[in-house]
Formats: sequence, structure tokens, C-alpha cells
Amino acid sequence: MEVSAEPSSEIGGLPSYRLAELVVYAAKLGTTGFGGPVALVGYMHRDLVEQRKWISEDQYREGLALAQLAPGPLAAQVAIYLGYVHYRILGATLVGTAFVLPSFLMVVVLGWAYVRYGGLPWIQAVFYGVGAAVIGIIANSAYKLTKKTLGRDNLLWFIYLLSAVVTVVTESEIVWIFFGAGIVTLLTRAPPKNWFGKNISLAVGGLPVDPHIAAAMFPAVDWNQLWQIGVFFAEAGAFVFGSGLAIVPFLHAGVVQQFHWLDERQFLDAVAVAMITPGPVVITVGFIGYLVAGFAGAAVAALATFLPCYLFTVIPAPHFRRLSQSRGLKAFVDGVTAAATGAIAGAAFVLGRRALVDVTAVAIALGVFAVLTRMKRIPEPALIAAAGILGVLLKR
Repeated sequence: MEVSAEPSSEIGGLPSYRLAELVVYAAKLGTTGFGGPVALVGYMHRDLVEQRKWISEDQYREGLALAQLAPGPLAAQVAIYLGYVHYRILGATLVGTAFVLPSFLMVVVLGWAYVRYGGLPWIQAVFYGVGAAVIGIIANSAYKLTKKTLGRDNLLWFIYLLSAVVTVVTESEIVWIFFGAGIVTLLTRAPPKNWFGKNISLAVGGLPVDPHIAAAMFPAVDWNQLWQIGVFFAEAGAFVFGSGLAIVPFLHAGVVQQFHWLDERQFLDAVAVAMITPGPVVITVGFIGYLVAGFAGAAVAALATFLPCYLFTVIPAPHFRRLSQSRGLKAFVDGVTAAATGAIAGAAFVLGRRALVDVTAVAIALGVFAVLTRMKRIPEPALIAAAGILGVLLKR
């Protein structure tokens, strides 16, 4: 794949804008874009398709469809694809980086403040309320995804319930259930004859530096731990199906249960920080990485998480029109999405069992869930801020 600053008509038409203009737009959206992935891709449509007419309706729809089919955070993948449309690899790289970088820097600053001041009573009170609100938000996300993705499909309901039960019982997310769900759905709905063609291949890049060589070059850094962080978050980035919150149960299983990098409270605080900052919810990985290994940990965690979604966007982009017609691919993604939705529902129960420590916390969580269910125009960051203030008032 050639990296070039020259515009391309490979996907369709020559651009009426310069790459620098699109990069600046992506950076602004990453700095000010609240409301979650659906809102962010809506802003892109309004600004780039309707108002500025830089991207055609067909190009936007292809990017949205690819982002929905491939694993990865929805808004980041749409931004990467729109960068690819006219400026190929260079455009995808610069636009994706500009979109993610502002929220990454924000969570790093918040991570620094959290480490420095997290022991103060008023900070603990803030996160008491915020943690309860996060449970309500995760529960609402699971509820909306359940309604949207399952319908009356008995097979998808079975996969959903199985995934939810396994998540609750094991208190972890088992990746093979995702794969199994996709394969079972594929075999049931579209028994393969020639699955994806002969020339299509998808790959997830790994981290190229051997930790032992790196340790010899930079002895002050715990390269073994950074290697662990990189490998784990690369796996996490490859399984964000259905919603940005789909990564939460996977992260919980590794960060809290397997590696014991964070405790339950710190993990909920990390999810909360991602929700009160603009940009993709998945940027919580930067905050987690900072708590584990400082700035180096944050950088490695973010790079490892977003690298798979970048590759899952730019590699199939030239072939996507043909790929999108595959019944087998659609069936596989349906099964994986059902399993991911079940895992989110199970994670809401597992996390809620630990975070909702008293009647007040339960009331906050239920209140947030009710507000989000009945009053769709209230932004989640506003609810989290209100819950934080409520926590301070009630825990003084």
C-alpha cells in the first residue's frame, strides 16, 4: 500500500478540500465531540457530507457500513475511512491520529491528577457518585443494543444469554465465545462455499520490538510490563464489536481479574473518565495504561488498542464493496455482536455488584438508567457530572 500525499480517485472522485483541512476538522471533533459514537458519526455526516460536501453520501455510507462490520470503535473507524477516501494511507493515518490524540492527552492529564490527588476525600466522593452513574450508563447501553441487534431472532437471543451468563459466572470475557458465536451463526445462515474469496486477507499487526532487546537499550523502563500491556490491549482492540462499551468486560477480565493492575474501584473510575471526556469511549485504555505504567503505559495501551481497528479499516477499504455483499461475513458479525451485547449486560451486573455498595449508589444508578431510557437528549457527560456532585454532597 503506497503512502502518498496526493489525492486519489480510487474510491471515487477527486477531493474539493486539502488533507490538512480534514486533519484540522478531525482534531476539532476529537476535542469537542461529546455524546458517544453515534453522535460523533452524526456530526461527521452533518459537517462533511451535508454542509461542506467534502464526502459524498455513498462514500460516507460505505465507511459507516465497514465500521459496523469490522471490530473497532465505530467513530474512530469512520474517521479513518473518511481520511482514506481521497488521501489513502496517509489520509487515514493523519485523520485517525488527529481524532484520537486530543482525548488521549486529556485522559493522560486526568490520570496524572488521579494518581496525585486520588486519595483526597472529596475526590473519592466524586468517584463514588460517578461510579454508580457508570453502572446505569452501561446497563442502558446493553438495553439499547439488545433491542437494536437481537429482534426476534432465537439464535441471537441464545448466544446473547449464553454470553451474559458466562460473563456473570466467570466474571470475565471469554474470547472464544465470540468466535464460536460468529462461526455458529455463519454456518447456520450462510454455509460457506467460497467464504471471502482468494485474495482477501485481514491481519492484526503486533508490536515489533522484542522486550529483551528493548530492556537492554532502555534499562530504566519496565519493558516486560509494557510488552504485557501492548499484547493485552492489542487483543482488546480486536474485539470491540457492537459498541465502544463492548471493550469494558474484556478489559475488566484482564486488568482486574488476570493481571491485577487495578482494583474494582479504579477500573470503574477509568471507565468514568472516558465517558466525561470527548472522543471515543475506548480511550479509557489510555487512563488505565497511565495508572499501570505512567505515560509510557498510556501510550502503549492506546497505540496497541487502536492499531487493530486502523488495520481492519485500511486493509479491506479498497475491496469493501465486494466484501460487503458477503452473506457469510454479515452472519459472522451478527453472531459476534450478539455475544458482545450479552457480555456488556453481564459486565453491568458484575461491576454493579461491587460498585453499588449502598442504597444511595443503587438509587443513582437506577436514576441515570431511567433518565437515559426516557429522556434521550440529555448527554451522558452531564449525568456523570451531576452524579459526581451528588456524591460529594452525600458523602461529606
